[in-house]
This record gives sequence, C-alpha cells and structure tokens, in this order.
Amino acid sequence: MEMKLAESFYTREDVVKIAKDLLGKHLMTSFDGVVTGGVIMETEAYEGVTDRASHAYNNRRTARTEVMYARGGKAYVYLCYGIHSLFNIVTNIENVPHAILIRGIFPLTGIEMMKERTGKHEIGFNSGIGPGRVSSLLGIHYTHSGMSLLGEQIWIEDRDFKIHENEILSGPRIGVGYAGADAFLPYRFSIDEHVILR
Repeated sequence: MEMKLAESFYTREDVVKIAKDLLGKHLMTSFDGVVTGGVIMETEAYEGVTDRASHAYNNRRTARTEVMYARGGKAYVYLCYGIHSLFNIVTNIENVPHAILIRGIFPLTGIEMMKERTGKHEIGFNSGIGPGRVSSLLGIHYTHSGMSLLGEQIWIEDRDFKIHENEILSGPRIGVGYAGADAFLPYRFSIDEHVILR
C-alpha cells in the first residue's frame, strides 16, 4: 500500500532517526506528467547549528540556506561544483535547520525517462548511487529548492517495506573533512541492494 509521508514524519526532533527511517522509502517525482522514483538506499544527517558539516552551522543564514530554517517537509536543493543538484530534506520545526541528504536510490519507476535524462542506455542498481545521480535520474533541479514534499511534484512514499536495524550500515559522512571532529560522526546510513531484493 502506497502512502505519502505526512508532515509529522519530517517535523520530528531526531534527524539521525529520520535519516534511518527514510531508508526503504520511495522518493518520487512527477514532472511534465511523467512519474519517476526509486527506493532510498543511502542518507546523511546534518544536525544544524551545532554541526560543523552543516550549511547552517553556527546559525549561518544565506539566500541559499534560508529554506533549511523552514518547517520540516521541504526540499533543500543546492548546486555542487556548479554542476550537480543535490537533494536534501528539511526536518524538525521552524528555525531548527536540520536536513538529510539523499545519497542513493535504487531506480524503479520511470526507467525510460531516466535513460532520457541521463543519456544512458541502461539503468541499473549503481545508476542511482551518488547524490548527483539521484537528482539526475529523478529530474530534480536546484530551482526546486523550497518545494513542499507534501505536494504533487516531489514526495516520499511509505510502501510498508520493513528494514531491520541490523541491515542498516552506518559510517562517517563523505566530503566533509573541513568539519573537524564532526566529520567523523557516524551520520551516513545505507542499505545494500540485497535488502531491497530479498
């Protein structure tokens, strides 16, 4: 049974728990009448003003990061290296800028459109590993930043797929060496493809 996640899923306090809870959920998009989606396989939690790896560390507020201070349930999409749009989910209540980066999906829905978007002849499991690839497959662009995840263009579904705690892998986040001790926090979570295929 498909059920779009409600706002209450995103407004919880514990960003680390939400990052784990997102594993196995379906990230979906609908643009120009074409639906694409995949199972979330890898996430990274960012704990806001106290987390040196977060764009909102020390209450930093810019035009780009302002959406992080919104109430949970919005998209925060930013441009990385001037090329890749990276999709994040804003969590917690207003003015608590927690966010979760979606680092990997298992592509399932709208494969033909994914081929068109990426210029690839085949879309397999590895096609959705990496945050830039997630957005490329799903048609997510940095101009979608601020979009509600409760609407009809980007949303997340719970299809009642159960993941056991011992199936979740954890480790330090990637590419945040500048964050000092916070770079080593075990805030990256993932599941292997065999968990989805079992």
